[in-house]
Amino acid sequence: MARYYDVHPVNPQRRSIEQVVALLRSDGLIAYPTDSCYALGCALDNKAGLNRIKEIRRLDDRHHYTLMCRDFSQLGQFAEVDTAVFRAIKAVTPGGYTFILPATREVPRRMMHPKKKTVGARIPHNTVALALLEELGEPMLSSTLLLPEVEEPLTQGWEIKEELDNAVDAVLDSGECGTVPTTVIDFSQGAPEIVRRGAGDPTRFE
Repeated sequence: MARYYDVHPVNPQRRSIEQVVALLRSDGLIAYPTDSCYALGCALDNKAGLNRIKEIRRLDDRHHYTLMCRDFSQLGQFAEVDTAVFRAIKAVTPGGYTFILPATREVPRRMMHPKKKTVGARIPHNTVALALLEELGEPMLSSTLLLPEVEEPLTQGWEIKEELDNAVDAVLDSGECGTVPTTVIDFSQGAPEIVRRGAGDPTRFE
């Protein structure tokens, strides 16, 4: 049975954040709010957690997982970002964008696209997500909480608790956070390519 945390969206309770991060460090899998949908998250070295995400979402090996990063120092450790790409990303982050970038050697191979050796990365604009990342001290492996054969993500923490009570270890509820997933921009070939139009305005990348 998943633990349920009702956290304040602006001032998340420190004790709750610490308890959830302790779960992450103990190979736990959580459902948590971002600035564009709820997401599933686990620690980078949690191979079992990645497999649980695959099972919940029925994903294949070609799926791009996301490194949820606190800031650019974390992002730069796990993704190759030249000056031009850095400026383009910095202009729209934090926010509702995910960027596909060449992965560095710090990224676990199971997270990379098997052929392209790329990884998704983003910096969220959500206080609860950032509090988790600050306490964890490293990026979190994440994937949008979109269940198979469902058109829109779940938006209420209590709904997620009911639906995934035996599939995740904790649910953080800070109220609704929207149903639109991130806009995905692929920088792996240098020039930006819009892969998915979502929460972030894609105009500057067209």
